[in-house]
Amino acid sequence: MTVKVRFAPSPTGRIHVGNIRAAIVNWLFARGKGGRFVLRIDDTDLARSTKEYEDGIEADLTWLGLTWDERYNQSRRFDLYHRAMETLKAAGRLYPCYETQEELDRRRKVQLSRGQPPIYDRAALKLTPAEVAAYEAEGRRPHWRFKLDGKRVKWTDLVRGECDVDTASMSDPVLIREDGAFLYTLPSVADDIDMGITHVIRGEDHVANTGTQIEIFEALGGAVPTFGHFSLLVGADGSALSKRLGSLSIAQLREDGLEPLAITSHIAKLGTSDALEAGASLDDLGASFDLAKMGRAPARFDEADLARINAGVLHAMDYSAAQPRLAALGADLGEDFWLAVRPNLKRFADVADLARIVGGQVTPVIEDPAFVAQALSLLPETVDASTWGAWTTAIKDATGAKGRALFMPLRQALTGMEHGPDMAALLALIGREKAARRLAGERA
Repeated sequence: MTVKVRFAPSPTGRIHVGNIRAAIVNWLFARGKGGRFVLRIDDTDLARSTKEYEDGIEADLTWLGLTWDERYNQSRRFDLYHRAMETLKAAGRLYPCYETQEELDRRRKVQLSRGQPPIYDRAALKLTPAEVAAYEAEGRRPHWRFKLDGKRVKWTDLVRGECDVDTASMSDPVLIREDGAFLYTLPSVADDIDMGITHVIRGEDHVANTGTQIEIFEALGGAVPTFGHFSLLVGADGSALSKRLGSLSIAQLREDGLEPLAITSHIAKLGTSDALEAGASLDDLGASFDLAKMGRAPARFDEADLARINAGVLHAMDYSAAQPRLAALGADLGEDFWLAVRPNLKRFADVADLARIVGGQVTPVIEDPAFVAQALSLLPETVDASTWGAWTTAIKDATGAKGRALFMPLRQALTGMEHGPDMAALLALIGREKAARRLAGERA
């Protein structure tokens, strides 16, 4: 069996870290097993779905490297959903209901007041033809419910283990609204059958729906996929992320300078037994990914962890991978420069400031002119990677300065900064002429 999974976002907004977790988990699961990844745009809500958001979803997935093997739009597959609807009607599993929302709300309140579970009582199944005709004459249009078997539905969950749901304790779900619009469940199941989806991997908020969906799979004669439900994301402090998801959209993270591999690595390892660290590549993440490593506890999304992983991605980046981006920033000063500065990068764009230190002009910071002048007098005529150690030793011997008192004035004079890359490498890159001018107090 070829593994086949799907990511099914709705194009009603930008996808965020909560959405993208499903995409990353499914993509890595499929790639790790040599399977296929399907992108299905769930745009049956024609009023809220937009082409702009659909294009944004594709752009975000492409930027993250989550390429798809097949792609579908639900808005172009209504014929399939109507056939599924007719199949369920013919089997007596889909029945019309004429209650208004207000009537249903009153009925639930009565049930609760009597200590009864607030589930639908199937009153619509007892309607006479005359009663149906009277409702139709009033202008009422039915919504359609799926008649559950009322049994205990069991499945082996890839994350949660043995699971079961008693559908006798549930209301028959509405699959089609009064206006004829399909709700999520029927199109999703019909698509999974038609596309041959073998594994449905999603957030644990869908666990309660699984029993219903398994019954619909069976009623339509489709193969029931294997299910896996992973824990939801919470903030670093355990609070819900819902109020912050706008700032955690993939588009915003990209604008903030986060690396795609940092995001995929972080999300892939959240809530697992793996250490939170950068993967070497998406393929590497896929090879090591295993749903069995996922725990049941909520996964804590900490932006500080993401920032740390992002730095790790940059610190391991080869010059060949960095070079086109360096060139685009006007900061390609060669491989030696890249190797010297990458350990200090938090965002790739930071490299532009470091390139200015080497290839541009710096206003030196000199708080002790006498000390810096003496350092200039001891600067060797030839500067290379070995110069820094010998030079600072000579300065130490001449002035008695050591530690911060020795190194900070030199860094400030040569770079205008208090922190930065290793000075031995920087001095060689800056060169003797420019270093001497800065030590003399010139902007150079």
